[in-house]
Amino acid sequence: MSTPGLSASGLNTSGANVVGILGGTFDPVHRGHVALAEAALAGLPLSEVLWLPSGSPGHRAPPVASARDRLAMLRLATEGNARYRIDAGELESSEPTYTVHTLTRLRAQLGNAQPLVLLLGSDSFLSLPGWLRWRELFDLAHIAVASRPGAIPGDGGPSPELSAEIARRSARGEQLAASAAGRVARFDMPPVDISASAVRSGLAAGRDLGDLLPAAVLAYIRTQQLYLKETPKN
Repeated sequence: MSTPGLSASGLNTSGANVVGILGGTFDPVHRGHVALAEAALAGLPLSEVLWLPSGSPGHRAPPVASARDRLAMLRLATEGNARYRIDAGELESSEPTYTVHTLTRLRAQLGNAQPLVLLLGSDSFLSLPGWLRWRELFDLAHIAVASRPGAIPGDGGPSPELSAEIARRSARGEQLAASAAGRVARFDMPPVDISASAVRSGLAAGRDLGDLLPAAVLAYIRTQQLYLKETPKN
């Protein structure tokens, strides 16, 4: 049986404009990021994925590559997909950026009725109670969690306070189009074991990472001679 609002290919056919939000430093953007975005488009009733590269994230170390380089790599990784869009509004900010501030800005721009879906990997979702004003996120957007097929959001040990939010807010993916914010859903994503820190370490060691990076991104890194030195994990 097909999922309401989705075609067999996973496209949004309900007519609802549901915006998926994928944030990060993208330092560099890698195939794991792209796989998450593609899985979200296939498994949720999204009309598009809005990529949000951060300037100076509040929860982690500053990016290694410059804002200009990270934006250039992100454009290369997403070009050709009409359902990808980039919001570069935070790249030049010198102030630490937090997800609650980002979503507040988007909500003001897009209106209170616009369904917004924050896309998170399972590890990020489990760390949510450590984020700034994390409970306010549910007032600003839905949260959709990438998980292995057959798993549920929170597998692996959510905190009691996060477990309570999951119990209150759990929904099926197709239900996210019916309201602007406040639900937690999951979408299937095959395991992808890639981290930006491992990519940077591999690049510094001179390894061939063609299986971890989009070809255009790898070519850009080589041309610009990025990540030549080992960098801290983040």
